[in-house]
Amino acid sequence: GKLAVYGTVNDLAMAGARPVFLSAGFILEEGLPMEVLRRVIASMREAADEVGARIVTGDTKVVDRGKGDGIFINTTGFGMVRPGIDIRPERLAVGDKVIVSGTIADHGIAIMSVREGLEFETALESDSANLNGLVDAVLDAGGSDVHVLRDPTRGGVASATNEIAGAAGLGIRLHETAIPMQDQVRAACEILGFDPLYVANEGKLIAIVAEGVADAVVAAMHAHPLGANAAVIGEVVEDHPGRVFLRSRIGGNRVVDMLSGEQLPRIC
Repeated sequence: GKLAVYGTVNDLAMAGARPVFLSAGFILEEGLPMEVLRRVIASMREAADEVGARIVTGDTKVVDRGKGDGIFINTTGFGMVRPGIDIRPERLAVGDKVIVSGTIADHGIAIMSVREGLEFETALESDSANLNGLVDAVLDAGGSDVHVLRDPTRGGVASATNEIAGAAGLGIRLHETAIPMQDQVRAACEILGFDPLYVANEGKLIAIVAEGVADAVVAAMHAHPLGANAAVIGEVVEDHPGRVFLRSRIGGNRVVDMLSGEQLPRIC
């Protein structure tokens, strides 16, 4: 339930908008226990109250047993953009810094580790979170020099940066050694054969900002609970327009393409 709300609220936040109204459409499979539905709806209500948005409309459909995989929730949001904020890939400029707000791949690996029965010394938890407060901190620190915000959900950091580079017509260079990642997440990716750059996140954001405000934005993120591990992980370049390259740990370069197909089952 929270994931359904956070997903839409975070999409609004990536445009610099504060959420106001949400809709919620449910597709329920015949036989779904009412207790499950009550728990999901209570979770949605708690998340909506947290972000200060109202769920004002929606719809419910029931499909035959075996045809709906339990429950699907579709949410749509309406928000208000802060005055003076213009966030879009077309504002990218050569020299802009690429910042990620924390460790990557936590959500996707947390879900997959449970499905695959993997156990680690410390519990892997989803990073699902409401990013509104963190976005406020970023915009307060960077203002109009914040050019792009993106939450790297399906397809992870790799797909998000490729979408941005393609829309802007500029290149992005990432530095592998600068990308924050938990040790147990890195180990799980190695065991499962996943590239963490393509694993979904639900409580992280990518901010691309003018070089002159990058330090201030990172400091503002560090002061927020959701940005404690924020780091500059790359920059915008003139080379290879529309493409993303990764500078590896051993000093080589490799192309980071869009995700092709599904690396792991989706839940959002």
